[in-house]
Amino acid sequence: MANLNLPRTHLNRWIEGSGLWLTLAAATGLLFIGIQTGEIVFQSSAIASALAATLITALATGAGAIPALFLRKISDSLRDICLGFGAGVMLAASFFSLLAPALVAGIDQSGNALGGIAIVAAGLAVGALLMFTSFSRLPKAKHTTRSSAVSQIRISRTWLFVFAITLHNFPEGLAVGVAQAQGTAGADALTFGIALQNMPEGLIVATALLGIGHSPNKAILLAFLTGMVEPLGGLFGATLVTIATGILPWSLAFAAGAMLYIISNDIIPESRRHGNKQLATVGIFAGVVVMMLLTTFIS
Repeated sequence: MANLNLPRTHLNRWIEGSGLWLTLAAATGLLFIGIQTGEIVFQSSAIASALAATLITALATGAGAIPALFLRKISDSLRDICLGFGAGVMLAASFFSLLAPALVAGIDQSGNALGGIAIVAAGLAVGALLMFTSFSRLPKAKHTTRSSAVSQIRISRTWLFVFAITLHNFPEGLAVGVAQAQGTAGADALTFGIALQNMPEGLIVATALLGIGHSPNKAILLAFLTGMVEPLGGLFGATLVTIATGILPWSLAFAAGAMLYIISNDIIPESRRHGNKQLATVGIFAGVVVMMLLTTFIS
């Protein structure tokens, strides 16, 4: 009987080689099949729409990472303006595509403006609190003055950054899934906006992994996998609002609160860590303008 336990060196060669691309292609194909299956299983076009939309945003992350094959490193200034752009898109999306419809739905549900505001404020607080709790549990990279530990600190910081990006993709998927499932105003604009900001995000993750010694193929695959959290969030949010339509304003506000916390606590500070404050600010304004255009011209 053939020995199925391949030596680790052989496995590593396969991962670093063309087998990685076959795996990526197979995963993409399975996801497309999953959308069709999901529509049959759930008998809900709303859930299928949410899955399709979040698949687009997830694939955008992987597509954005592909230039890492040729561009092995990006400058700190480009990285920071990309992060600022992503923050601007998410900031505008939180207000245009999440909070605005949440407030309308909250007022309709409560019967008065104060009641609607209370619902949205509560949803915001819960979303932010969940992100605070999640991020506070992340381990911290310990600083040391020993020169022998500098590379280990860099590796730890990189992996913490990748994990933080993965974690913040869940509320993005949740936001897209809820908006698509309910067909709220600006749902398509939100989808394309999140997909657009995911592309430079994927490149940043891939180049960060290249910087600590991973091959381009492996870095691109890992960047792609960080985006695959979004379909999970989309499925969760779409299923929730489909089963219980009364929680729509709460869900939209919850997603907005989670995104706003990530923007203010994680993305904006990270975009300014290298001292490029002005470039990061330009990126934020550009992201807001792009999201306004998408909201205006994409129904």
